[in-house]
Amino acid sequence: MRQRWKRTGAALFAAALLLAQGMPAFFRGQSPAVQADAGGPGLEDATPHPESVPGGTKLIALTFDDGPRRSTTTRLLDGLSQRGVRATFFLIGKNVEVNRDLVKRMEREGHQVGIHSYDHQRSLAGLNQADFAAQVERSRDLLSEILGHSNFALRPPYGQSDAGVQKWAGGPIILWSIDPEDWGDQNVDREVKRIIQNAKDGDIILMHDIFDATVEAALQVVDRLHAEGFYFVTVDELFDQKHLPLEEGEIYRRAEN
Repeated sequence: MRQRWKRTGAALFAAALLLAQGMPAFFRGQSPAVQADAGGPGLEDATPHPESVPGGTKLIALTFDDGPRRSTTTRLLDGLSQRGVRATFFLIGKNVEVNRDLVKRMEREGHQVGIHSYDHQRSLAGLNQADFAAQVERSRDLLSEILGHSNFALRPPYGQSDAGVQKWAGGPIILWSIDPEDWGDQNVDREVKRIIQNAKDGDIILMHDIFDATVEAALQVVDRLHAEGFYFVTVDELFDQKHLPLEEGEIYRRAEN
């Protein structure tokens, strides 16, 4: 039987988000810049704590793979912090080794941390249990050492999964519903347009925080979707708000009833 995923969202981000209050009705749906110009909540207050999100609000999860990378991830975290936005980061274990402070910062600022693999050298599909453990459990042990818990969702490289991946995942398997392919030409305008045109309530956006263009595109997307009435939440928060259980070893592409 699949085990119910033990979410730690409320415990992980509550302390870090004590200042994040729900926006007055007048400001809902406006971009952070408009709010600041109007004398309303600053950028850091742009996204309310999930408990204060009004019913019927459009929710979306922004997720990043392949980090952390010192330069780009730091700039991204700075920009998200200014906007009061939480995201989900699926991390590469070998990158975590040399960026432990960034991983701590992610969780401290209310972001969700997940596992991508240890070195992204190959697909997890087709691996035996020992090789799978060298990629996933090694990363889980490292993150557990840094963050003090072991509840990490998995995003397998290339989104590839099989029966073994599902059996040994150790948490829900989170894929995506919007992919701007930011790893390709790294064209900011194209990436932003693709996301904006396709964004719907319950979507999960895939990006990679190892590219300069991605940082710029992601922050533009946040501002533009804020203006369209979207709130950004972590993957766990997204499914919590939709009252959808996340099951260990099950695959999810978006949150929909």
